[in-house]
Amino acid sequence: MKTKLYLTMIAILMSIGLSMAQAQNPECMTNLSIYAEHAKVKNYDAAYEPWKKTYEACPDINKANFSLGEKILKHKIKNSSGADKDGYIQDLLKMYDDSNKYFPAKYSEIAVLEDKVVFMSDNDMASDQQFYDMIKPKFDSNLKGFKNAKVLYIYFSSLVNLHNAGSKDLQEVFDVYDEVNGQMEVINKGYTSKINKYLQKEEAGTALTSKEKRNLGIYTRNSELLGKVSGSIDSKLGALADCDNLIPLYQKSFDAKKSDIKWVKRAVGRMYAKECTDDPMFQKLFEQQLAMDPSADAYFYSGVLKSKSGDSNGAVADFNKAVELESDSNRKSDILYKVATMMKKRGSKSQARNYAQKAINENPSNGKAYLLIAGLYASSANACGTTAFEKRAIYWKAADMARKAARVDPSLSGRANQAAASYNAKAPDKTMIFNSGMGGKTVTFNCWVGGSVKVPNL
Repeated sequence: MKTKLYLTMIAILMSIGLSMAQAQNPECMTNLSIYAEHAKVKNYDAAYEPWKKTYEACPDINKANFSLGEKILKHKIKNSSGADKDGYIQDLLKMYDDSNKYFPAKYSEIAVLEDKVVFMSDNDMASDQQFYDMIKPKFDSNLKGFKNAKVLYIYFSSLVNLHNAGSKDLQEVFDVYDEVNGQMEVINKGYTSKINKYLQKEEAGTALTSKEKRNLGIYTRNSELLGKVSGSIDSKLGALADCDNLIPLYQKSFDAKKSDIKWVKRAVGRMYAKECTDDPMFQKLFEQQLAMDPSADAYFYSGVLKSKSGDSNGAVADFNKAVELESDSNRKSDILYKVATMMKKRGSKSQARNYAQKAINENPSNGKAYLLIAGLYASSANACGTTAFEKRAIYWKAADMARKAARVDPSLSGRANQAAASYNAKAPDKTMIFNSGMGGKTVTFNCWVGGSVKVPNL
């Protein structure tokens, strides 16, 4: 009853506010209604004049002045040239700034910056230095506020270009790369956590509502786009992060930076990621990290070094210690996945799968763990079966794991779908299924993989 009364009061207050706005400027309300109706059917030319009158006279009357105004102005920009086009462009950039001025709760400063940067980039309106100068202050002061992956790429790309031109240090490139990657992971975890909730609901046999299906599609597309942008960022970094560049940089900077735990951790992580672990500099950096912060990551890297030296038992003990020390489920999942990759390198496929499965248990959205298991299955084809058909049937199981990777983490969909297609191409074709008489039957795997797979019906 109280809730109903509360909602009624809100409706009354909103109607009073609307009535006051109408009383203060009925012409604005009339023009607002006119341009909104035109914009609804995408007749942006007809919407322009009433929108312009409303925006200039009553910019704060309704946020539609900005949400619809953006669509109207972009249409005018696309369909004009010369001085007219330049005028519309300046109007749009001013409108972005005004959106924060009149509706700050809806349009934050960073959101406005992101809109402007994307528009200016799409229209080649700024240099690398200008983009860098636009983004850097907010990037340094409020990185967590950035939600647009394309803007993060533009910033990093401009920095790399400036470095290549000789005006920015390589260390700054690495620092920004780490910050950008970290924020991209945060953004994607937001998507995948929501995706996983919907997938769990479907797997439990509960149908998704139309709204939930729509949201699932939005989160999936956003994650896929983020994965593409992330790949572009890695490509942009390219050979700059190779061991030949990393090792001399860290040797040169070690004495000055060794008390900066953030720098040390990043250096160790980057050398591990680029497989520079055989160099003595990795050992030196790791020991510094362990002395300053004996955390889960430090014990993982200790395990890596012990594994390389042949101390398998010591390596496993350190890996388990790393997992034990980490309390955050997502970070624990990441560590378990790294352990799985180490076990794979050692040829311990069963242990690699066990750690990968533990990573999935900690974070069901860890698509990389699913992909790793898919690769393990595919690499075991010759060891799982007595006939050619049985051996090739393992590829169906591998393809299924790859598809799961794409479902739980769409940012990996490019790699995962490519892997699934490759595995399916190696599985028995229709002719083999027909000749074997196995259509619709089950193949059981009596190797380390275990389990079974159902053969498709013809």
